[in-house]
Amino acid sequence: MVDKPHLDKEALAELRDVMEDEFEMLIQTYLVDSKERIDSLKGAAMAGDSDAFAKTAHSFKGSCINIGAPRLGELCRNAEKIGQNENLAEVPPVLEAIEYEFQQVTEAFGALMERGTG
Repeated sequence: MVDKPHLDKEALAELRDVMEDEFEMLIQTYLVDSKERIDSLKGAAMAGDSDAFAKTAHSFKGSCINIGAPRLGELCRNAEKIGQNENLAEVPPVLEAIEYEFQQVTEAFGALMERGTG
């Protein structure tokens, strides 16, 4: 299993400093965008489009790393490699892991928002 944390607290602290009042909106936008990317990954996998799968995983990876969700980013990196290798038979467990980790990240961000901008 990937040994990275669900959320990178240092990266999030830096983002919060830079974004200030816009930080919560940034998180909400990331969460909505991520749901759409997961749906796109599923669609590409069902269509057998390994190129679209790899490209979606690549952009999802970037947004995860930028927002401070390194474990999810690493899972997306794995998904990107699967797409690049045109090995879509390996997709189901990776997609399942991405969906599970996204749920963990969503819950972690929810807890972070409840604590407010400490």
